[in-house]
Amino acid sequence: MKVPVFSLDAKPVEEIELPEIFETEIRPDVIRRAVLAAQSARIQPWGSDPMAGKRTSAETWGKGFGVSRIRRVKGTKHPAAGMGAFAPHAVGGRRAHPPKVEKIILERINKKERRLAIRSAIAALKDKKLAAARGHLIENVPALPIVVTDEIESLRKTADIRATLVKLGLDKELERTSKGIRIRAGVGKMRGRRYKKAVGPLIVIAQDKGIKLGARNLPGVSVAKVNELNAEVLAPGGVPGRVSVWSTSAIQKLAEGLYS
Repeated sequence: MKVPVFSLDAKPVEEIELPEIFETEIRPDVIRRAVLAAQSARIQPWGSDPMAGKRTSAETWGKGFGVSRIRRVKGTKHPAAGMGAFAPHAVGGRRAHPPKVEKIILERINKKERRLAIRSAIAALKDKKLAAARGHLIENVPALPIVVTDEIESLRKTADIRATLVKLGLDKELERTSKGIRIRAGVGKMRGRRYKKAVGPLIVIAQDKGIKLGARNLPGVSVAKVNELNAEVLAPGGVPGRVSVWSTSAIQKLAEGLYS
């Protein structure tokens, strides 16, 4: 399959043959599994102290007081009863089944399965139906993936990168991602993750000559080196079909057998 190569002014300068990896069968199940494995690897195991709620000198009052014989904290006698301790079912008692550090959270995936997920996610980048199903606005984009000359790797200013993406037909997409910034619902907004934002185009490069610095101020836009791709970057949330912009050098490196 051949796709046009555009200049920074969105003018076609040549055609390039896509590598064989773009013909891989699209496997949403494998992609989803690889993304879950990547997400679970970032989770820090946590749990309560095994002795939590047990460091007390509480004793039972014994029989004859008209109250249950659970252990009660000394010095907290109440007209009805004292403060309970140690027993999980009592007010003031410990938790019955607290979270434990030894719980297995990590979702493991085989190496061949992970590489298949990357190849499958790359192949999904050329499908406009999958991109539209993800919510990307690509009516003005002639074909996917968008391939641009290596000059894009040297862009350092956010305004220049934005202007190039607009010329390539991603103006509505950038507008969607800029409007997609919103405050998270729930208590997560107080825990260092106040804002949520929409996922926009992925720019794949061979060498970083300054584009990462310029693109970081564009909401939803990501930049990744071709040799550092993974299923989560290519298919955020495990949903394949992200809109992507490739430099010609990145396409050529991909053709050399990466992820085979």
